Amino acid sequence: MTSTMTSAAYAKGLRKVYRGTVAVDNVDLDVPRGAVLGLLGPNGSGKTTTIRMLLGLVTPSAGTVELLGADMPSGAARVLPRVGALVEGPGFHPFLSGKENLRRVATAEPTLSSAAIPGAVRDALDRVGLSGAANRKFRGYSLGMKQRLGLAAALLVERELVILDEPTNGLDPAGAREIRRVIAQLREAGSTVIVSSHLLAEVEATCTHVAVLHQGNVVAQGELADLLEAGNPTLLVSTPDADRAVESLRDNRIPARIAPDGVRVDLTAVRQPDVLRALVHAGVDVYEARRERTGLEELFAKVTENELDAAADEVPAQVPDDWLSPVSGSGVSGNGVAGNREES
Repeated sequence: MTSTMTSAAYAKGLRKVYRGTVAVDNVDLDVPRGAVLGLLGPNGSGKTTTIRMLLGLVTPSAGTVELLGADMPSGAARVLPRVGALVEGPGFHPFLSGKENLRRVATAEPTLSSAAIPGAVRDALDRVGLSGAANRKFRGYSLGMKQRLGLAAALLVERELVILDEPTNGLDPAGAREIRRVIAQLREAGSTVIVSSHLLAEVEATCTHVAVLHQGNVVAQGELADLLEAGNPTLLVSTPDADRAVESLRDNRIPARIAPDGVRVDLTAVRQPDVLRALVHAGVDVYEARRERTGLEELFAKVTENELDAAADEVPAQVPDDWLSPVSGSGVSGNGVAGNREES
């Protein structure tokens, strides 16, 4: 895998060790520009640590990182103003309102003039559905509202890349829909989005690409539709004569069986046109033929179970994503990145 200008984020051989414990191990990641990539994995799989290394908040033990074509962390000052990120919850002043907090953040945005700040704050609050709570003190916000305010801070100006760590954490269904709507708008505007999550349904509903992390390793990566299609090569045929269909297919050495919803055909070793050709030549009426896709839950279980089988005798110790080296502080910086920075 090589870095190209078509990559918004790229990592090669990424590794992070905390006091002798491996948190991320030899991760390769390639996020195409314009994609919405779901970084999927259970808590402790290395998602947040990987994101922190992408943003330069944590120094890798090994490997290389590029963000928008620039080496990280050396290119951070040049690149991060074009990046918006929400990592492990935002840091705001509890006795200031949501609007006042965003105004303080906006003053650190190099591309925002003082005259443009009120409009930018108003638009950001509206995008995340917090206009009605703009004047409420931050300490009175629910967890979901705090998440949305952090997202608003990341979106005060247009960003080429937006990185969100568990953005629907603490949100009710309506709040989660708002986040999905914002992500869809970002994609339509041409931004690249990386969303880390352990919620399979959220990733399947939101993302165009996926990378599955398991015990600090990427065990599957690619376009979501391709991964789901490859995971279950089955054709479902609707026909009024299922017995005859199965018989004719088996005569052509095509594996098939009768199911409650039609005839299921194994496409592992045969192409879909060959199946339909065999049925037509046998005079079998076909009402519908559609390829079935694996659900993301099934795909996730398959790739993680395969990884467990391969490493049954050697399971590396893991640390939670939120176990970090001492940090110098937290908050939302002028580059739209909310999170903690590791001390050097």
